Amino acid sequence: MQAVLKRLQGDKVIWMIAILLSLLSILAVYSAISALTFRDGAHSLKYLFKHTIIIGMGFGVMFVIHKMRFKYFSRVSMIMIWVAIGLLVLTWLFGSNVNNAVRWLKIPGTGLTFQTSDFAKIVLITFVARQLNVNRTKLHDFRNGVMPILWPILAVCGLIFPSDLSTAALIFMVCYLMMFFGGVPIKHLLKIAGAGVAGILLLISLGKGAPDVFPRFQTWVNRIENFGSDEGEGNYQNNLAQVAIWKGGLAPNMPGSSLARNYLPHPYSDMIYAFIIEEYGAIFGGLGLLMLYLILLFRSIRISLKCPKHFGGLLVLGLSFMIVSQAFVNMAVAVNLFPNTGQPLPMVSMGGTSMIFTALAIGMILCVSRSVYNQEDWDTESVEINNEIKNIHVSE
Repeated sequence: MQAVLKRLQGDKVIWMIAILLSLLSILAVYSAISALTFRDGAHSLKYLFKHTIIIGMGFGVMFVIHKMRFKYFSRVSMIMIWVAIGLLVLTWLFGSNVNNAVRWLKIPGTGLTFQTSDFAKIVLITFVARQLNVNRTKLHDFRNGVMPILWPILAVCGLIFPSDLSTAALIFMVCYLMMFFGGVPIKHLLKIAGAGVAGILLLISLGKGAPDVFPRFQTWVNRIENFGSDEGEGNYQNNLAQVAIWKGGLAPNMPGSSLARNYLPHPYSDMIYAFIIEEYGAIFGGLGLLMLYLILLFRSIRISLKCPKHFGGLLVLGLSFMIVSQAFVNMAVAVNLFPNTGQPLPMVSMGGTSMIFTALAIGMILCVSRSVYNQEDWDTESVEINNEIKNIHVSE
């Protein structure tokens, strides 16, 4: 055990949180998939094995990434941002259409699907952190300092928005917070907020006047208008989630004792938080899971404050905000504080690309934390990054 811990560098608390979330995920998913196995006529061990393999792959990615030097993320993001935008365009043109939502791109020859927004949000956060670092002396100039940061945000969110409003909104919110903490003047942030409000009003007008342009517009409207009532499919799921939470009570129950898996839609993914509360109780399952994400956020903020590199600190803030805000939205939906969005619970919900890219994001956070605790590379990285910024300014 000691030999394993020695190989896991960086923030040990974050490592333990990732391990605990993964163990809980395996237990909860295995208990929740009975309805899925009955529907598909497959053995439950098939899904358990597949889910465990995906978690193992995620930890493999996490381990490899955390061993790297985070300065390379900045350089790679310059290329990957174009790759991400290209993949989103391909998804928009040729992606799989499920319930008027085009979110998945088929991988040729494998039969597997790939949710490109999971990849795009990590690339965008990394690119925004880089641009805030490179342009930190020009942020007072909206055209030359802020626009190079803003246009990729608008491009990525604009391509995700038609099929996945909640993900686009979360990405934009995280990038907006990064700009605030990255030093963008308040007057520029107010301009962006004002333009955002105007854009939302325009999209509402287009959605009502030309529903064929945004096929999911009416779905969004119904979820918002019917929120809190007994009408609508999303509220039907929320009501069943409340039943599961009520049955869970305060104290933990035996794993495998849940009845919600027989009637709750997607108890292994979208509604897994309600399912966990039914089996593990509101104190251990509900508040305990919430505390894990809060500790992850606290440790990430601590790493960001300690990191002497502007890029590294912003990268950790952005990635941790994305993971924790997604978790909060999922939990808020389950306890009926927010309309249904379909956001998975990071590192817990059953899924492929979501689990892998969440592990990638945590690996990047651990990579920065490893550099924070290992001060030997600081001077070398400072010289290299400063030379890179000087070269960019000279070329301009």
